[in-house]
Amino acid sequence: MATRSAANGLTLGLDNFGDVTNDDDGRPLTQAQTIRNLVDQGVLADEVGIDFFGIGEHHTEDFPLSAGDVVLGAIASRTSRVHLGSAVTVISSDDPVRVFQRYATLDALSHGRAEVILGRGSSIESFPLFGYDLRDYEELFEEKVNLFAELLEERPVTWSGRTRPPLDALSVYPHTESGSIPTWIGVGGNPESVVRAARYGFSLMLAIIGGSTLRFAPFASLFREALARFGFSEQPVGVHCPGHVAATDEQAREEFWPRYVEVIRSVSETRGFAIPTKESLMSEIGPQGALYVGSAETVAQKIAQNLTVLGANRFDLKYGMGGLSHQALMTNIELYGTQVIPRVRELLA
Repeated sequence: MATRSAANGLTLGLDNFGDVTNDDDGRPLTQAQTIRNLVDQGVLADEVGIDFFGIGEHHTEDFPLSAGDVVLGAIASRTSRVHLGSAVTVISSDDPVRVFQRYATLDALSHGRAEVILGRGSSIESFPLFGYDLRDYEELFEEKVNLFAELLEERPVTWSGRTRPPLDALSVYPHTESGSIPTWIGVGGNPESVVRAARYGFSLMLAIIGGSTLRFAPFASLFREALARFGFSEQPVGVHCPGHVAATDEQAREEFWPRYVEVIRSVSETRGFAIPTKESLMSEIGPQGALYVGSAETVAQKIAQNLTVLGANRFDLKYGMGGLSHQALMTNIELYGTQVIPRVRELLA
């Protein structure tokens, strides 16, 4: 599978889930204004030199980004260099044909800057919304990734499975100018998904949202071994982690902590997350933890260290936390692009 992501180059991006933000007085903005602000954030990412801007699919009141590809299209019309993609697309509860068509269209609008990261759906609100049974969770992902891989070849597809109607020598349009869309599999700790990404020659995105980064090193090694076994050349390995950049370490922690604990508390019952304490926060923002919270220098040092540990060549910071202000997010983006990225490149040169 061809990819336009540089297998040997360093890529530094941002992801956002469309977390509903507050105004400067701490009052929640409307979902519509949050979405409009997200377009401005994507434009700023392009202006300050960020390599990738991704939007994750969610279907809730707090994360109303159910059509991230539409927002990415708006960003594409106002930008010229930043790559744009999903972070992630829940392929299990979507139609692979429509996913391909939407991102091929985004690729045309952006002059070849579209990417897609496919995920299993750790947030499962889309399954009942679109009439899927969670008992079919594994089969849905396996079959739909298989079909998407066929569609990426951009030739007539013959395919059959249990989870959607078959295709009989049908072509799917539009075609891309380069011949394919760079595709990743997002993995949160499942070895089978790592091997699946390698089997199709996709890139691997490690979603590390808690605990030690070191525990993901075996996944990167497994991915490289599996690629070789399936006869593919080396593909990019990326890391996706939450965080927040501000002028100082103290300011970043003060802005991030109350929002972070509230978000985790709101999903703790359904997701099985432990409610964080100040002590657990300090552990997570430490050198081996999953949170990248601090000044530009602190965050850059940690990114460089952990990319080296994993042998990864891409890092996407999941910025934004429900209740932060739009201005705080814009400051995060500016610092990430103008200070964090140049410093990471310097450290890894």
